Amino acid sequence: MSYFFNQFAFQFYPYIAVAVLLIGSWARYDKAMYSWRTGSSQLLSDRGMRIGSNCFHIGILAILGGHLVGLLTPHAVYEQFITSSQKQLLAMVVGGFFGALCFIGILILLVRRLTNPRVRATGSFGDTLVLVLLFAQLCLGMISIWISADHMDGSVMVMLAEWAQHIVTFRAGAADFITDVHWVYKAHIFLGLTLFLIAPFTRLVHVWSIPVSYLWRPYQVVRRRQATLRYGPKE
Repeated sequence: MSYFFNQFAFQFYPYIAVAVLLIGSWARYDKAMYSWRTGSSQLLSDRGMRIGSNCFHIGILAILGGHLVGLLTPHAVYEQFITSSQKQLLAMVVGGFFGALCFIGILILLVRRLTNPRVRATGSFGDTLVLVLLFAQLCLGMISIWISADHMDGSVMVMLAEWAQHIVTFRAGAADFITDVHWVYKAHIFLGLTLFLIAPFTRLVHVWSIPVSYLWRPYQVVRRRQATLRYGPKE
């Protein structure tokens, strides 16, 4: 039974999650364009919003970038410059720093959403669910750093990278690479894929709206309106 679950969760589920993410995001943009937003509650209460949001977004962007580079870079590319054990140590240090930063941010945002009456009243179940799942995902990631300290040879990191590279290149046998890894790694991967799955139906969909055009936007032309006097009707 565990073999079949492992095959489904780490061989087929990734494609299901990504397919729902892409098709669901396209459908939401096409059918409900005006719901494509972050749903910010800053206007309701600014307390804790700035520091919490900044810490969270800086941390999560750095973590996602590190995951992409670390998992999808073939071993043959970086082994000429750094060993697997050194790469793992680098990932633990950098990931731990930005993970702690992200943890502080999301904890502030989660407490704010649960304890602020105005924010809680205007929010939805999906808003709270997203924060709870992100918090759980971050906790699993931080725990995995602790577990990684027990095997500093980098072998597990290589297996996780092989799994990811097999998935993105549509090769069979991807799930076999992580059959025997610690359950925390498996839970971290599965929950991450689940976040992809639910993204089109929550505020997470706004990750597609990267304001790249902001860098070369034209200046806004503002004209001063000439003041006019209004008179009553002529008699």
